[in-house]
Amino acid sequence: MKIETFHDLIEWTRQPHAHLAECLKHCATQQEEARAKWLLEYLADHEATLEQTIAGFEKQADPKALHTWVYDYLAHAPIAPHQACRSPYAEMSFDDICGEIFALHDQVIELYRYLEGRAEIPDARDLVRELLKLEEHEAMRLAHQTNRARDM
Repeated sequence: MKIETFHDLIEWTRQPHAHLAECLKHCATQQEEARAKWLLEYLADHEATLEQTIAGFEKQADPKALHTWVYDYLAHAPIAPHQACRSPYAEMSFDDICGEIFALHDQVIELYRYLEGRAEIPDARDLVRELLKLEEHEAMRLAHQTNRARDM
């Protein structure tokens, strides 16, 4: 996907969450360890909800911000779409699954931080800031939930 505008960026970051949700759901059916199976099911639901939330940004964001060009900002190696689903979650341990998922979220957060500092139009900067807050909040929530499950 060619990313030229912030609308494209939102779509591009939404798609990996959707793909990851499907991948995690599928892998959960094949996972034998009970705690890891629960984690995959939880993460699949979480990623699906996050994908829907990100899609909502496309509907409510200021059109000026959505149509702001972002093309030259992405010359700095952004995340590769669907990168996370190359891992066989069905065969991974609880901790390995957590590591993979947090790595993906960290990449998205870093990209948004980078873009927040580069956005010249206030509406675009506000949009990226809101997306960044969402990703940071969801990563913290995931960390909290996975730490609780790890303690079980």
